[in-house]
Amino acid sequence: MNYFRLTCVAAAALVLVACGGSDDPARGALIDPPATVTTLTAAQIDASTSSAGLQALTGKAKCDVKVVALNYATVGAKSGENTNASGVMLVPGGSCTTAAPLVAYAKGTDVQKPRTLANPQDSETFLLAAMYAAQGYAVVATDYLGFAKSTYSYHPYLHADSEATSVIDSVRAARNAAGTVGANLSGKVMFTGYSQGGHSSMAAHRAAERDYGTEFNVVAGAHLAGPYNLSGSLRIPDAIAGVQFFVPYLVTSWQKVYGNVYTDVKQVFKAPYSGYIENLLPNPTMTYTTLLTSGTLPAGTPNQARDALFQSDFITGSQTSTTHPLYLAAKKNDLLGWSPKARVLLCGGAGDPTVPPAVHQAVMKADFDSRGLTNVSSVDVDAAIQATFGPGGKAPTDPTSAAFATYYGAYHGTYEPPFCHAQARAVFDTVK
Repeated sequence: MNYFRLTCVAAAALVLVACGGSDDPARGALIDPPATVTTLTAAQIDASTSSAGLQALTGKAKCDVKVVALNYATVGAKSGENTNASGVMLVPGGSCTTAAPLVAYAKGTDVQKPRTLANPQDSETFLLAAMYAAQGYAVVATDYLGFAKSTYSYHPYLHADSEATSVIDSVRAARNAAGTVGANLSGKVMFTGYSQGGHSSMAAHRAAERDYGTEFNVVAGAHLAGPYNLSGSLRIPDAIAGVQFFVPYLVTSWQKVYGNVYTDVKQVFKAPYSGYIENLLPNPTMTYTTLLTSGTLPAGTPNQARDALFQSDFITGSQTSTTHPLYLAAKKNDLLGWSPKARVLLCGGAGDPTVPPAVHQAVMKADFDSRGLTNVSSVDVDAAIQATFGPGGKAPTDPTSAAFATYYGAYHGTYEPPFCHAQARAVFDTVK
């Protein structure tokens, strides 16, 4: 399975979106009426999790799940920017009638601009429905700035502050929608996300406790396979799997946010990529696969793709200099140095070639430990991934083999997420 009060308030939100303004209580206001897309019955969910081999992790569904599309007011990456974002709310129903805690979820890296999570056939949405909503949790998941119905002109990729506001305002939107869609919310909030979403959910968790402690009763955060140590990741000598997607995405995003990562795009990227890279991602029509098969982004090994795409001086500078503009931008978006009040889980798999836990999860856990925090746990799901997906129950070791390419090509995007979500729900179950 691939990772897998309207009236005046809405009118006011629309005016703010159109005209700009200050950060105010309109954040999270519903721009459109919440729209029910469908209801997944518990039997339908069970049939799907059984056929996909997920039911051992998700358990059998206890609830029907209503899938609701949201469009809400939020803010942009720069001060004074008011805009909108869309997303989905998953509402437990059927035999589930008790008050539900709200799980705020942040999705992984997405290159498809039209994609919305308000789609029950989306594999990521279905996993959220099966793992959380069908077990009695309400879920809200943002599409982020620049995706789906959002009119924001770009996606501020791995920009911690705007990731946080997008997620926090989705919680407000879910609360505003609850009465209309039949959601009975308990008031407890949990934050979780995977990959980019692990960075986003941690940024939102940090901001919720730091800035909105009286508004949100945050009881836990489960941050899964996230790149928390971005400046440290620039220092590793070999490129990560997916470098041709993720690194151009963050370089061009941070240039749009900060304006000083480079003065000329040709200083960073080689031709022909320099001619179009700044507005390539997210893309209105292309997927990860077609970006490569069309030659729009380079294929090859991670190092080959990196060397084909980037100017070597830019890469070397970001690896070695503490004053390099990319390194300084990365430092602004590191998540080290904060102390959560609620319980926190970090999860990842040691074999992850895209977000290596040694660079991110281990460093984040050591940072928490350095301040004597006892409410943070860290889990490695690699053994379960090997046992389930490795040939003969072990990770393949021959880098020239097809099995090696298949295993590590699917590790981060397909194998790892369900195992970490199961760990997250186990934590949430203790505080719900």
